[in-house]
Amino acid sequence: MKLVDPTVPARTRTSKRAPALASLNGLTIGLLWNSKVNGDRLLTETAALLQSRFGGKVLPIVTKSNASAPAPAELLTELSPECDFLITASGD
Repeated sequence: MKLVDPTVPARTRTSKRAPALASLNGLTIGLLWNSKVNGDRLLTETAALLQSRFGGKVLPIVTKSNASAPAPAELLTELSPECDFLITASGD
């Protein structure tokens, strides 16, 4: 009998996380919806709650067309100069 190790080495990451925000006070919130049912409601309510607590501005919801695929890089590149942070939600 031959034993085979089914594990693979971890991939080397080529990117890193952005640093945590020191505060949410007065920041602009971007909203990304994956088109699933009620995801837009979850985003809207969450953004309203954050805005009531921290002020700032909420941008209109931007929609990605495929719920199971990552957001297109172009979409994120367009959003990044407009908002200080982005929230996304999944519905159903």
